[in-house]
Amino acid sequence: MKISTLVRHVREGARNVVRNGWMTFASISAISISLFILGIFLLLALNVNYLASQIESQVEIRVYLELNTPQEQIAAVQNEIAALPDVSRVRFVSKEEGLNMMREKLGEDGKELLEGFDGDNNPLYDSYTVEVRDPYLVGQVAEQIKALNNGKNPPPIYKVSYGKGTVEALFKVTKVVRNIGLVFVVLLSLTAMFLISNTIKLTILARRKEIGIMKLVGATNSFIRWPFFIEGALLGLIGSAIPVIALLYGYSQLVAYTRLELGLMLIELIPVEQLVAVVTGLLTGIGLMIGVWGSLMSVRKYLRV
Repeated sequence: MKISTLVRHVREGARNVVRNGWMTFASISAISISLFILGIFLLLALNVNYLASQIESQVEIRVYLELNTPQEQIAAVQNEIAALPDVSRVRFVSKEEGLNMMREKLGEDGKELLEGFDGDNNPLYDSYTVEVRDPYLVGQVAEQIKALNNGKNPPPIYKVSYGKGTVEALFKVTKVVRNIGLVFVVLLSLTAMFLISNTIKLTILARRKEIGIMKLVGATNSFIRWPFFIEGALLGLIGSAIPVIALLYGYSQLVAYTRLELGLMLIELIPVEQLVAVVTGLLTGIGLMIGVWGSLMSVRKYLRV
């Protein structure tokens, strides 16, 4: 196909988009709403998976020591924990190191919040981070660590905590989100394709006489059909651009708003820059597919050339 011919098809397709007025608006609206809902479920599913992976990587036991535990007892308890058969690694985390880790995790938002807690004002406990060989045994190992207090006076261990059950709950939420999102996307995509098909149909009916003349003077079938395909693609492209911009802007605001609160729980949402390519590529691709498919259905049914 010559460049001049392609430019003519694009120009004609763009004219059709403007010429069809309310039907164009309805088609773009249907695609935008469909892809906006798809985008919400996509962002939700990706972040649920991301949070689940963060929590899964943190499926470890935190053992907090009583304040002012002697140094020799700290080393003795660490050796006892390391001797447990299902423990793979034990790391001592002083309260000073714990405060620095929290500051690093919270970033600039946490500077003011944690100001003045250095030295004797540090409210954190010395602790151990305990990794187990099998995450499913984390509860069992936690009970074994608690039992190390037995027979000791005073007991050196203040508290043992772990996040068992959280990952499984997140995976269940992920499954529900995916299933509901799929149903909504399929239904709304069908609606969008129906509206685009009707838009192209009206264009064909309104220009039937012109198309007939073009056929009489020797225009090929592909020459007549291409503007309608381009019209559908333009509808899909415009309809996808709106939700992409809205979703990325809204998501960037959500990430900024929740950074401090989630940082306190040592988790975070997926950074915006990691999602730009995924959201833009996927939604734009689906929008183009819906637009071209709607045009194809209408052309095959109503354009008898």
